[in-house]
Amino acid sequence: MKIAVAGASGRAGSEIAKELSRRCHAVTAIARNLEKIAVLPNVTPTKGDVLDQAGLARLWTGHDVAVSSVHFLASDAQKLIGAAKAAKVGRYLVVGGAGSLEVAPGVKLVTTPNFPAEYKAEAEAGGAFLDLLRQEKDLNWTFISPSALFVEGERTGKFRLGTDQLLADANGKSWITFADYAIALADEIERPAHVKQRFTVGY
Repeated sequence: MKIAVAGASGRAGSEIAKELSRRCHAVTAIARNLEKIAVLPNVTPTKGDVLDQAGLARLWTGHDVAVSSVHFLASDAQKLIGAAKAAKVGRYLVVGGAGSLEVAPGVKLVTTPNFPAEYKAEAEAGGAFLDLLRQEKDLNWTFISPSALFVEGERTGKFRLGTDQLLADANGKSWITFADYAIALADEIERPAHVKQRFTVGY
């Protein structure tokens, strides 16, 4: 498939580009700084700005799938959604946040007392992005939330999927590596199971 990844120089985006390259998809890796995009087979580094809706739509046009892997506070959800719709991509996947996941019925992680204050605005912006997607009738979107800790680490291929509830391991730790998250995202592209839905991945 032809897949465009916006934010391909970031920690999650670079792992997503690497995973898609490994699976022999044709990847357009979009970032503001081309030198930060890793040189990989089947990956074409492309300069782009996620705040330029028309420009992004042009870059995404002709792709089967578009992926957004950008910080919510450094982008504009309406522009990203608008670009995906204008480009007429078959699917639009968003690297989401954990803040909007529930830790108890009706209780979002971002509202809990121990949620780090420095991440609250970013988490709330992610939740607002998800709310906008849920209003979309025509776009085949998928919002993929990582676990509470989204970290560097090995690619194991062993993880669990959930829907709107935060996942945690046997020790109560909620975490996923960028590499394993990328596997879950690539799996979703190849075998769609959560179209117009949010899901989460964790150990």
